[in-house]
Amino acid sequence: MSNATRGYDANKHINGRKRHLLVDQDGLLVDLLVTPADVQDRDAARVLLTRLHAEHPEIVLVWADNGYGGEEFSTWAQATLGITIKVVPRPKDAKGFVLLPKRWVVERSNSWTMRARRNARDYERLMSHAEAHIQWAFITLMSRRLARPRRQTEASPVSLAAL
Repeated sequence: MSNATRGYDANKHINGRKRHLLVDQDGLLVDLLVTPADVQDRDAARVLLTRLHAEHPEIVLVWADNGYGGEEFSTWAQATLGITIKVVPRPKDAKGFVLLPKRWVVERSNSWTMRARRNARDYERLMSHAEAHIQWAFITLMSRRLARPRRQTEASPVSLAAL
């Protein structure tokens, strides 16, 4: 493995790479970026938000976790891109796992990609290959949802001839 594509994040105790996802409210992929683990979350978010603004200028609100917070970053996003960053804080008195509804959407999406065996470990030599495998996992997820048969509980249209 090339050292240029890998790093160590001492804060999160991650060796290798980090996956930064932008997802919609249903948890489906909008954009992603794979970086060496030593890249700051806010630096990766600048790249992602710039691409998001170029492709979807109508999006003006982004929910994020504490890693993407900070006054300087929020001010930059608002002034440069017109995007408001809302950080979902963890409760101060919380111990252990706490379900945070807005952040859970991204965590759930991460777990969906981990169902693909290839994404469970950092096997890829190139970051572009890692991104492609994550996109492939989301394409599989979305196509399975589209191909899923409709439930009987959904109301079917009734024609006047049937009455």
